[in-house]
Amino acid sequence: MEGIISVGKILNFHGILGIAKVGYSNADVISHLKKVVIRKDGQKEGIGEVFTVQSVKFHKNYALMKFKEINSIDELLPYKGQNIYIKKEDVEKNLEDDEFLIQDLIGLNAFDNEDELIGVIVDVKTSSGNDLLCIKPLGETKDDTRGEILVPFAKELVPVVDIKKKKVVIKPIEGLL
Repeated sequence: MEGIISVGKILNFHGILGIAKVGYSNADVISHLKKVVIRKDGQKEGIGEVFTVQSVKFHKNYALMKFKEINSIDELLPYKGQNIYIKKEDVEKNLEDDEFLIQDLIGLNAFDNEDELIGVIVDVKTSSGNDLLCIKPLGETKDDTRGEILVPFAKELVPVVDIKKKKVVIKPIEGLL
């Protein structure tokens, strides 16, 4: 599904009117949604269905979302466990100059403080604590048998991210690089 990104997941229903209990990572993005795309359970092909967001309320660690097109539990159940997607361009136009999407890190070159190329970011793993940059080392390394280098994506360890120059700087830490 090119051109769309996941912004949440329907975890369950809330009440009997088809309100979705949604897990999310960015409240600001969720609170401004107008239209979203959701696939039905088991749907593999196509982009999915477009829904109009009627309301969003926050309760505990979840968003309670009401879609105009869904008015009962039975109508919502086929979407339980499914991701909620939006157009990537809709998110990008609301980003500040120093903001970026995590997925935009993939493919960037990783350098150390001395501007020596360490490798290329091949993936970003998300965990409950921190995102981890997965860096594939390039060229000769001290230990050619090692695989990817995992670096916690924290400002202290990754002080520079320059999407335009396709570059990140990793602060060297003993045992990490």
